[in-house]
Amino acid sequence: MTGGRLERGLLGAAGVVGFLAIAELVGRAGLVPDVMPYMSEVLAAAALLPMEEQFRADVLATLAACLSGLAIAIAVAVPAGLLLGTVPFLERSTRPLVEFLRPIPSVSLIPLAVFVFPDSHDAKTALVVYTCSWPLLINTMYGLSDVDPLAKDTLRSFGFGPLAVVLRVSLPSAAPFIATGVRIAVSVTLIVAVSVELLAPGGGGMGAFQSLAGSANRADRVFAVVVWAGLIGLAANVLFTAAERRVFRWHQARTGDAA
Repeated sequence: MTGGRLERGLLGAAGVVGFLAIAELVGRAGLVPDVMPYMSEVLAAAALLPMEEQFRADVLATLAACLSGLAIAIAVAVPAGLLLGTVPFLERSTRPLVEFLRPIPSVSLIPLAVFVFPDSHDAKTALVVYTCSWPLLINTMYGLSDVDPLAKDTLRSFGFGPLAVVLRVSLPSAAPFIATGVRIAVSVTLIVAVSVELLAPGGGGMGAFQSLAGSANRADRVFAVVVWAGLIGLAANVLFTAAERRVFRWHQARTGDAA
């Protein structure tokens, strides 16, 4: 298993290096507009950005909105999913509303969020909550539908009530699916937060830093922020995936995903 992971890691690194080399060659060959910086210039600017206090402060502002919004979404969407997944009447009553709201792109709600929440941080947090709630809600409900009915009937036969069945059987069984919803939500938090910062840069953040770099015609710094956004998103996904595999190893072994 370790050898396979090492091989995948080496192949991934080779792919990244190959992409960077091709991007550099395309720029040197003049196949892109002159305003586009060379990849080497972008990487050099990205290496220098962490030394700037303002950039570090903007990264922290973005991450603070992402983490607070994700925490609120988990606190709201998971209990809501448990309720809808265990009470069929409520699930059928709210399904049309959920199916109507879920496909609405969060980016289209940025003007409304900025209008309702004049503070940029609050607008970012609200949109992160909205966007993250749907994968959490849907995955929680899906996980509850996968719970073994025999386990619930067994607990009921011993005199346990509905709440005890949910807490002792349904919630633990649905936990891997909820974790998948959290992983999906983590991957979109940064997208939403930076999008709000680009359109409403008053509250700082990586998007605001990128807007200022664009106003100064510093294309290398604009793309350097993109590099750091990608690195932060990749690191978050890798860390959460590793934690998910370790915590829910029993579920992967049961479903045949341990390899």
